[in-house]
Amino acid sequence: MLLVLENEVDPEFRYFGREMQSYLPEHTVYDYANEGGEPSLSGVDGVVVSGSTAGVYEREEYPWMDEEIEFVRELVEREIPTLGVCFGHQIINHALGGSVEHCGLTNELVRADLADDPIFDGISEVLPAVHGDHVVQIGDGMETIASTEHNAHFATRHRDLPLWTTQFHPELTDSLLPRVTADFGWQENSLSFADVNGQQVLANFARLVNEGDRTA
Repeated sequence: MLLVLENEVDPEFRYFGREMQSYLPEHTVYDYANEGGEPSLSGVDGVVVSGSTAGVYEREEYPWMDEEIEFVRELVEREIPTLGVCFGHQIINHALGGSVEHCGLTNELVRADLADDPIFDGISEVLPAVHGDHVVQIGDGMETIASTEHNAHFATRHRDLPLWTTQFHPELTDSLLPRVTADFGWQENSLSFADVNGQQVLANFARLVNEGDRTA
C-alpha cells in the first residue's frame, strides 16, 4: 500500500494530485494541507509526497508544514521508501537541512541530464517544468541525480536510503496542458510532448517499493 500526502492548499489546483494518483497502484491519501498532524504508517509500504502551490518558506501561514517536516524525518529514520514530487522534492530536502528559494516561474519542456538511477528507468530526458521554487542546497545525505540549464537540482536521491525526489511533475502530460496553460501559462519551444514519458517515474517507484529495494 502506498500513502500519498496531499499538500495542495488551493482546491482548484488539486488536479495535479488526482492525475498523479491515476498512475499509482493501490494507495490511500492523507490530506496534510487540511489535517496536519501525522498520518498512520500501519500497512504502508511507500510514501509519495505530492506537489503544492505553497512554498516551504510559507510555514508561518501553513503551520502543518512543520508537522510534515517532522514526518519526513521519521520516514527517513524508518527507511520507508519515499518519492517527493515538486513541493515534495522541496520539503524533503528542506527537512534534511537543504534550502529552497523562489527563482521565478519556469513553464516549459526542458531537457534534463539524468543520472543512471532505477527511478529513471526508461525515462526520456525531455520533461515538463512548471515551478517557481528551486532547491538551491540539497539536504544532508542527498545527491543530485538530474539537472537542467535552469535548475541545478532537478531531482535528488539519498545516497543510502530508498528516497527520491523530482522537481518535475511525472504526471504532467499533454492531456493536462490546456488546464496548466490556463492556470500558469506555457512556453512553447523546440521540444515536444511526444518525447515525454515522465509518468514512468511513478511506475518505477511502485516497482522499487514492491521489490523492497532499499539500496537501489
